[in-house]
Amino acid sequence: MVEGKRQKQVAAVLQDEFNEIFRKLNLNMIDGGMVSISSIKVTPDLLEARIYLSFFQVQQPELAMKKIEAKAWEIKKELANKVKNQLRRMPVLHFYLDDTLDYVFKMEQVFKKIESEKKPDSDTDAVTETTK
Repeated sequence: MVEGKRQKQVAAVLQDEFNEIFRKLNLNMIDGGMVSISSIKVTPDLLEARIYLSFFQVQQPELAMKKIEAKAWEIKKELANKVKNQLRRMPVLHFYLDDTLDYVFKMEQVFKKIESEKKPDSDTDAVTETTK
């Protein structure tokens, strides 16, 4: 489904405010790792916001998610104060773990493995062609 113009505008406003709130509440650094907001998706009725969080060098992302969810009320309160003049209703916040970076790293490892397995085969093909 294609996102509408207003959805994108609200998501951009929310993302800017979330970045500032996370810095203010010291949620951008958890357990020696970095937490960033990779994207925010807003439903067409603007009543629900899905916040996708990316973790870099966080040993236990599940525990970090629990810490963030434990402060969800405080995050929502800060957000409401910041966007009260821009939004009619405060959207319900849902936090999700964004594991696309992990997926990319796994895919790169698979491609490297395939590449390394492919090279010895190509060397033997070249030897057999030259002997013919």
